[in-house]
Amino acid sequence: MPHHHHVPSTGWILYASTAITLGFTALEVVTGLRSHSLALLSDAGHNFTDALALVLAAFGYYLQSKPANSVKTYGYQRAGVIAAFLNASTLILISIGITWEAVSRLMHPEIPNDVTMMWVAALGLLVNGAIVAALHRGHEHDLNIRAAVMHMAGDAVGAVAIILGAIAIHYTGFSYVDPILSIVLAIFIVYTAWDIVGESLNILLEGLPRGLELPQITKAIGNIDGVLDVHDLHVWSLGSNTHALSSHVLIEDMPPSASERILKRINAELCDLGIHHSTIQFEHVPCVLSDNGCHMISNHRHAGHNHG
Repeated sequence: MPHHHHVPSTGWILYASTAITLGFTALEVVTGLRSHSLALLSDAGHNFTDALALVLAAFGYYLQSKPANSVKTYGYQRAGVIAAFLNASTLILISIGITWEAVSRLMHPEIPNDVTMMWVAALGLLVNGAIVAALHRGHEHDLNIRAAVMHMAGDAVGAVAIILGAIAIHYTGFSYVDPILSIVLAIFIVYTAWDIVGESLNILLEGLPRGLELPQITKAIGNIDGVLDVHDLHVWSLGSNTHALSSHVLIEDMPPSASERILKRINAELCDLGIHHSTIQFEHVPCVLSDNGCHMISNHRHAGHNHG
């Protein structure tokens, strides 16, 4: 869970970025209408949702930093995941709208003002690049901030495309460059947003965290001396980078001190896999000694152990 002292600096960056983005959006709308550039108007629409996305990201980041309480026993970590899902989903919807308008412009082409396109896009590249750099530093593992960064990075790439398109229009006069650029930008936005939609949905549906495999975890626990079997294993994510696990572990009947050593080894293995919140339910199986070794008796005794 993020620490409280991170919130003011990150929140300040998010809100300052919002104000700058809204100002630039207004500039793009005015210049896009005057220059008849669909690419600029599409980018203005994208920038406006970026501003909303930044506000949503700031609110989500604030919530996920709040500690757990008697009602929200896991805290508010998933607030950031929900914000990421909403942000990425809006990007996909925007891309559909951009593509629709671009197809219409292909049927009824207009030649935009290439000089205006180039200068506004260059300013947009500078603004969005600075915001991406400020947000990305130290937050590459936070899904919520990643979604906000993806919004801004999409605009930065769009600005580069608009600059290249303006150059092409200037030297060729080819009016279809503008809507074609819009379609390419829309495809790029969907491609980058889809991954965040998938990852946030996986967390919200309590799927296995990305990068982990159930057999890998089962093997890590099962290879510990004294562990006879592992079952009812569940692994999920509380937030962007906080994973939890619950499992039943079958061990021989032994003194509490011996089972405590096994529990410590299990937790050490899980920490190596990035799982720091675990609940282990020990099932003790007594055995009787004979000439052929230890034979387990079928009736199990249970003991629960929790590691937070």
